[in-house]
Amino acid sequence: MFDVPVPDPAARTAAQERLDGLVKPLGALGRLEEIAAWLAAAHGTVPPRPLDDVRVVVFAGDHGVSALSAYPREVTAAMVRVFLAGKSGVNVLAAQVGARVRVADIAVDWDGADVPASVTAHKIRRGSGSIDVEDALLPGEARAAFEAGRAIALEEREADVLIPGDMGIGNTAMCAALVAASLGLPAAEVVGTGTGVDAAGLQRKTAAVEAALARTTGRTEDPFERLTAVGSACAAATAGFLVQAAVLGIPVLLDGVFSGAAALVARDIAPGAERWWLAGHRSTEPSQAFALKALGLEPILDFGMRLGEGSGAVQAVPTLRAARAILADMGLLADLA
Repeated sequence: MFDVPVPDPAARTAAQERLDGLVKPLGALGRLEEIAAWLAAAHGTVPPRPLDDVRVVVFAGDHGVSALSAYPREVTAAMVRVFLAGKSGVNVLAAQVGARVRVADIAVDWDGADVPASVTAHKIRRGSGSIDVEDALLPGEARAAFEAGRAIALEEREADVLIPGDMGIGNTAMCAALVAASLGLPAAEVVGTGTGVDAAGLQRKTAAVEAALARTTGRTEDPFERLTAVGSACAAATAGFLVQAAVLGIPVLLDGVFSGAAALVARDIAPGAERWWLAGHRSTEPSQAFALKALGLEPILDFGMRLGEGSGAVQAVPTLRAARAILADMGLLADLA
């Protein structure tokens, strides 16, 4: 379905040769060297282009299993307003690295008539079904949301780096179910505490994911059917965003558990798209570890973050810039007098 380009192998080789010739022992800059070569391949040039235009898109929506969260469902709509006011965690952290933040209401359960039309331009529905007892989406909505995500990536195509963020009470339960369905894992291995539920809450959450997996047995092989059964409109939109970014050849920094779960589905829809993604940070949610292992990605940072919104990936932007700088600015051993 999708013509996903291959990051430039010649640029990667040239970058590695330059890295090996810099004024340092071979491999002395460790992971920075790997990222530098990856960026060179993604940009097709050595050194890579400056990473001046970094954009975060927060996909917002409610989930039917939100009753399992430590926070009420109304928080999602309230947080959309916080993003627009520039006062959220990701707004503050993005400002430190010069990144722009956009919020897209894909499935928030509210009217939203008083927010800019651009926020709701790609809205699919109000909330998603409670996956323990019903499908998340109606037939056709997963594909519609996927196309909405692709459209958003096209609107952000001038970015040097894209970061998918998320906002939605109940989303970690959905992510656990989506990762479990994608990889054939039991609920107990993938469910985490999310926003901070207690032991009893964790037990209820695990039972809900178990119920979702049992209810949809045999229906999740197809990625769009998987999104319909145990996903959400936001997850489908994020998958579309990730696929289109890869088609456009735009490097992506995945955030936490939400973008990891969506990335598994995106990879199934467009094999090879994962070559355009890096994992910005390690989430505290266990399902992210399974997702990243399946994708062959190693997190750049491990700060114990679990905010979502794209906040962890934003923290990795300076590391990408540092990796580029060693290719652009360090001297060569051959030039020493």
